[in-house]
Amino acid sequence: MSDPRPDVFWTHLYWLTVLEEQKSYTRAAEKLAVSKSAVSQKISELERVTGKTLVHRTTRSVTLSEDGIRLVAELNAPFGQLRDIFNGTRDEEGPLRGTLRVTAPVAFSRQQLVPAMTPFLHQHPQLELQLEVTDRLVSLASEGFDLAIRHCRREALPDTHVAWTLCQTTTLIVASPAYIRRFGAPESPDALRHHQCLTYPRGSQSPQWTFESDDDRAERVSVPVRGPFATNNSESLRDAVLSGLGIALLPDFSAREAIARAEVQMLLPGWRPVDVFAGSLYVIRPYAPRVSRAVETFSRYLKSTFS
Repeated sequence: MSDPRPDVFWTHLYWLTVLEEQKSYTRAAEKLAVSKSAVSQKISELERVTGKTLVHRTTRSVTLSEDGIRLVAELNAPFGQLRDIFNGTRDEEGPLRGTLRVTAPVAFSRQQLVPAMTPFLHQHPQLELQLEVTDRLVSLASEGFDLAIRHCRREALPDTHVAWTLCQTTTLIVASPAYIRRFGAPESPDALRHHQCLTYPRGSQSPQWTFESDDDRAERVSVPVRGPFATNNSESLRDAVLSGLGIALLPDFSAREAIARAEVQMLLPGWRPVDVFAGSLYVIRPYAPRVSRAVETFSRYLKSTFS
């Protein structure tokens, strides 16, 4: 018996990537505009020809086996390149079309990015933008994203990607008016020892905040802090501050709206928190010899909006 021709199974392979993305035969069939049984048959045929179990099926969920995960990871990049080539050829003229997949941090997405996307999508009604909101640093190539916005240090960006600075960010120390009325405002970093400080956990180390003087960059003060609440999400920290629970360090994009509405106040003028959150937001994309017009246009829009 002759070996099967690989090109016969290109559709099977693509449908496997869609199944992994949708996590359901029903949703995969809807996206592909085929029947659920057709998807199941293609996956079964692929398992038969590869001699491997690619999908674990239960009554409630679909998960890929280790072999299936590995195969999809290897397929996402070439299928992405084929999609870019096709979209580039189709979209050299006329309106932007297709789907643009973007991932971005939770707080920045909810408070800044989503409101800013509305005018762009009104300008390009035939383009669909899929936004995954997560603080997890996802793999763009293996998970099929066109762009990612990341709040991180420059050295954390992957060398295999194209990256540019979206905007600079700063860390602010804030509290609610209710907290300040009850406990007063700290007059120096050292006074934070006696306040309720809400922290962003950094491993197992005890929380400590470091400040730099605006007058003398060489002057740094580190203060051990403690309080009733810690969380790894800046929006949750902001909400705890709004409730009057304590003082917190927040990235400016998490605190800006609350400051504008006078719901929180900035503290310790003359001192700047350091070594807390990254100082920049970056936009990154996988390196590709050909970039779709949708990616280029949205990148320019982001730069003009936030830079």
